[in-house]
Amino acid sequence: MSNHQTLNACKQGIAAWQDAFNNQDAQGCAAQYNENCTMHARPFGTFEGRDAIQAFWQNIMDQGFKEVEYTDTQWQAHGEKGYILTSSWTMNKAFGVVHRELWAVEDDGKARLISDDFEVQGER
Repeated sequence: MSNHQTLNACKQGIAAWQDAFNNQDAQGCAAQYNENCTMHARPFGTFEGRDAIQAFWQNIMDQGFKEVEYTDTQWQAHGEKGYILTSSWTMNKAFGVVHRELWAVEDDGKARLISDDFEVQGER
């Protein structure tokens, strides 16, 4: 897979996550994470594995958070099968930054999050 194809797969992954979130689909969000992903959601804590990550996003959705948008998104190649995403983000009720998301193409050809580190910096 070329760098261009890898980057496209990673961009499809974040688009799928955003679509799922904006449709209030926590399971769809969780599906974009590797089964053993570690997610650092500052200031909430660290969540290990897809089930814990799905429960986190369901809880966020249940509190009425939606309409996520990304700005200043940057992609940096990482190894042969991955890219690191950094970005700012806004939701209807909060804003913050993605410090570091590692996306990697897995055996099925889809990119998933291997690790995720983001921060809520304030309310709107």
